[in-house]
Amino acid sequence: MKKQKGFSLIELLIVVAIILIIAAIAIPNLMRSKMAANQSSAVGSLRTINTAQVTYSTTYPAIGFAANLVTLGATVGTNCGNVAATSAAACLIDPVLANGTKSGYVFTVTGGGGTPVVTYTSLATPQVLNQTGQNAYCSDQSGVLYYNNGATCTSGANAL
Repeated sequence: MKKQKGFSLIELLIVVAIILIIAAIAIPNLMRSKMAANQSSAVGSLRTINTAQVTYSTTYPAIGFAANLVTLGATVGTNCGNVAATSAAACLIDPVLANGTKSGYVFTVTGGGGTPVVTYTSLATPQVLNQTGQNAYCSDQSGVLYYNNGATCTSGANAL
């Protein structure tokens, strides 16, 4: 009788079981790492929004702070290098952030009433709580960033 070459079914099942065990250990760590990266990106984006608001209010003092994100940026598909910045589309932030969603977070900016606008609030909330992020982040005209565990954040919460 000839001896057959190759792996037995038991050997293959053991290898597959080992791979599944390693994957079960690695995937949750990967998800936590991605969530941490999303949260870091949200903080960086809020800092970018704060800088853009100061630049906008300096450039357009009669208007004050921008009332929304589209005013600070431009819509997707607009090449800010080829068009002149205006008070309606200042091209101070990237178009992806200006549309309000970036790296698993939803961003909003609300300007205070009156002319010129002297207050604003910016908010970053996870698209899917505990999957794309665990914390909500916010800031206002003071430039201080705050965070709160969960889907809401208000000025005066935990400062970063």
